[in-house]
Amino acid sequence: MISVGQDAGLMQRMPYISSSHESRLETCSMALRFRNFLTLSVILVCFGHYQSTAQEVTYQELFRPQFHFSPAINWMNDPNGMVYYDGEYHLFYQHNPEGIRWGHMSWGHAISTDLVHWTHMPLALPETDSTMAFSGSAVVDWQNTSGFSTSEEPPLVAIYTAHYPDQRKQAQYLAYSNDRGRTWIPYENNPVLDIGMADFRDPKVFWYAPEEKWVMVIALSLERKLHFYESRDLKEWNFLSSFGPAGNADGIWECPDLFELDIENEPGVSRWVLEVDQGSEAIAGGSGGQYFVGDFDGTTFTPGHSDTRWVDYGKDFYAAVSWSDVPADDGRRIWLGWMNNWLYANDIPTYPWRSAQSIPRTLTLRRIDDELYLVQRPVEELQTLRRDQLRIEDQILTGVMDLGEAFARKSMELLVEFEIGDSDEVGLRVHTSDDEATEVSFNFLRGTISVNRRESGKIDFHPTFSGHYHGPVHGFKTRVQLHIFVDWSSIEVFAEDGAVVFTNQIFPAMESNRLELYAKGGPARLVSLDVWTLDSIWK
Repeated sequence: MISVGQDAGLMQRMPYISSSHESRLETCSMALRFRNFLTLSVILVCFGHYQSTAQEVTYQELFRPQFHFSPAINWMNDPNGMVYYDGEYHLFYQHNPEGIRWGHMSWGHAISTDLVHWTHMPLALPETDSTMAFSGSAVVDWQNTSGFSTSEEPPLVAIYTAHYPDQRKQAQYLAYSNDRGRTWIPYENNPVLDIGMADFRDPKVFWYAPEEKWVMVIALSLERKLHFYESRDLKEWNFLSSFGPAGNADGIWECPDLFELDIENEPGVSRWVLEVDQGSEAIAGGSGGQYFVGDFDGTTFTPGHSDTRWVDYGKDFYAAVSWSDVPADDGRRIWLGWMNNWLYANDIPTYPWRSAQSIPRTLTLRRIDDELYLVQRPVEELQTLRRDQLRIEDQILTGVMDLGEAFARKSMELLVEFEIGDSDEVGLRVHTSDDEATEVSFNFLRGTISVNRRESGKIDFHPTFSGHYHGPVHGFKTRVQLHIFVDWSSIEVFAEDGAVVFTNQIFPAMESNRLELYAKGGPARLVSLDVWTLDSIWK
């Protein structure tokens, strides 16, 4: 559902704007309300006066994601400040409130009670005259270590990078909220951490219970290093250790995360996962993420392997960060990532918005051949969007099988299992027409899962967009099961029960909606195929 929190207030001004900023009428909060059912009016609220935009947002625009979060208008990149409090998941994100390309970086804001349906909120942390609000994290300060609380309720505290464009410097700032994240007050003694560097950013902060302290992991981007700091009050930070370069260090490092994960089928056994993104030279080209599995003792992270392990084998999953303070009785570690790539992010053919976030995913570790790998699965809450299930099973594939009008859908979830038989390759094609298709395949000879978007639709907006991407199959397999989510402009593939994942944008024509199965090199067997239409979250 598209809605605006009632306590946001249509005429509410931006959180904490000092008199020195009042001349910046371009930096505005946004409020959204229903108009004519699916039609939104976007109202720009500027200190007591407002104007309607000339356009209307319907969430039915060409390529508009139907079950992924996207801003109503303008630019979005990294997810920020992911925190759960009082029944609400907060999703902040890098946002340009003034245009559809990167710039004027501020924190946009949305909330959800179910990780599926999102309510747009006013801008949380705006750009100021001297700084942009770059990426960071947020926590619930349950013990009020910061002293920011003004009641019995704990404050929410955001820790983020302030980027000084005129000084070529980045430092770490605090802002806090005492009204469940509706408004934010900058800390009067910012910055809280400044080492005088131009590329020192993206702090992820969490509570380390064994020593009752806050820990920060932050990127020294150009050095391909991470620094660890500790604090008792979120205001004074002391250096602990550094990590890197390690794994793949070809691109700059950004947006780290550090958390402890249980190992599947090993009760009571866990390891720490350190994730870091790199701005270029990732596995599929351009930006992407890698992770390290190891141990963290409150001071130092020690990896348990030296090889590079990729978070995603597609080209459009970046800056993934996990939610803080998910209740212990839930027990899940949940994250999502920016569904784009810095190679072409400013050029994708969408309007009046640019970029979406991935579906939320739960995380675990799995031991495969005595090594530990990250496993991602779609959150189960997405099942509430399912309708109109179709199922077929036990079919022999001897070429291409067009499943006809009954399976023609623009947004859907698929669960498919193939048996390779005498074929060399088996797979399916979504968003298919006579001259367009996105192909997902299992190649038995190469031992790979692949996603091919070379003929997926509109690809001419940037020379690096077209591509064919491959991920490994662990061990000898004659069967493969794929869990696939297809939206109007994306495909997410979960193979190997979540151990191999692809996230890719696609931009097919509206009429490209057929679904095909195929086998090459000999017959294969379709064990089963389940397909659900997924409802729009915006109606």
